[in-house]
Amino acid sequence: MKEFALKTALDNVRATCPLVHNITNYVTVNDCANALLAIGGSPIMSDEPKDVADITSICGGLVLNIGTLNKRSIKGMHVAASRAAELSHPIVLDPVGAGASTLRTQTAAELLDKYPIAVIRANMSEAKALAGGAATTRGVDVCPDDAVTEDNLAESAAFARSLAAQTGAVVAITGAIDLIANAECAYAIRNGSPVMGKITGAGCMLTCVCAAYAVANKDSLLEAMVAAVVGMGLAGEMAAARMTPQDGNGSFRTYLLDALYNLNGDTLEAGAKVEEL
Repeated sequence: MKEFALKTALDNVRATCPLVHNITNYVTVNDCANALLAIGGSPIMSDEPKDVADITSICGGLVLNIGTLNKRSIKGMHVAASRAAELSHPIVLDPVGAGASTLRTQTAAELLDKYPIAVIRANMSEAKALAGGAATTRGVDVCPDDAVTEDNLAESAAFARSLAAQTGAVVAITGAIDLIANAECAYAIRNGSPVMGKITGAGCMLTCVCAAYAVANKDSLLEAMVAAVVGMGLAGEMAAARMTPQDGNGSFRTYLLDALYNLNGDTLEAGAKVEEL
């Protein structure tokens, strides 16, 4: 990694309070807004086609999350993405469930083809669907056959670099082991907690967090995505460590937001489990 401290990425977010326009999953929209507020960003949610161009114009970045698609939201995504491209705002694509249905796969592919997507945040099954190589999916979850493991880490990193080269985006493939890649290099991140898979929205929240980091660190996008993913993973670890035997996933969800809110640069640097591949 070039000379860039992970804490700098978080400090830049806290210092600039990036305003992010989110066209995101109805199931997780509240958590996404709260996650952005917790890290020091500011959220706006709108998917109405007649509204989104104006909203995107006053923001610094755009999230396109296809988790709960409908005709109106798809049109809104295209209108907002076109405006964001005109303004050179970073666009973060979350192709939720790509490969599970024709509509999801085609919508994600069209957005990727038509607009300068800066970051793709996906699980491995979704990423393979974007690349045209997914055979099966499990709805919005990664197919077990696609999961990144220690045994297939080198192969998975090569795929992530290839997808980044193909799309021009920084690729963040998240799971038990996270991969962050551009066309030249890739990093593995081993932060996180299994309990993050027991709540809905951890991935959607991370996508919005990535957008805030992208807005605040435009000149160091790869490193900023490493910092964003490490930060979410650390927050998951801290939330899990706080749980008592009486706590469940509802408590974890609250603790996760608390951990994001209290995360600082020194903790981020000290707890990062990052390997260059």
